[in-house]
Amino acid sequence: MDTVHHLDDGTIQKSTGECHFGWVLEGRAIQDIWIRPRRPAPSTMYGTTLRIFDPGIGGWHIIWSDPLNQDYSRQIGRAEGNDIVQIGDDSRGLKTRWRFTEITGDSFHWIGEERAAESVPWPFRAADGFLS
Repeated sequence: MDTVHHLDDGTIQKSTGECHFGWVLEGRAIQDIWIRPRRPAPSTMYGTTLRIFDPGIGGWHIIWSDPLNQDYSRQIGRAEGNDIVQIGDDSRGLKTRWRFTEITGDSFHWIGEERAAESVPWPFRAADGFLS
């Protein structure tokens, strides 16, 4: 993957990385692993997501864990048109929205956004990446 991270001070960090996706728990969940930058460089982000579909809510329970950075998030994900949108809270107490857009058989565009409270609008800039 190629990533572009827009920082609060207006600077941009670009990097490469890896994403690996697969069915786990006898097909009951999807697990992915996100590594940045691409190995063998030392990791600055190394985390995993577990996504479990809940027919009762018509969506996915999502748990993100990056023990390298002590970064954790719980979200609910649903399809919105052709996109997948996940909304929840992270371990810093911020509201998070992660969007998967431009989805094809072998690529997608990911946009990660955060805000302090429900009353604050989502930012126009975001940490985002493209997997191909």
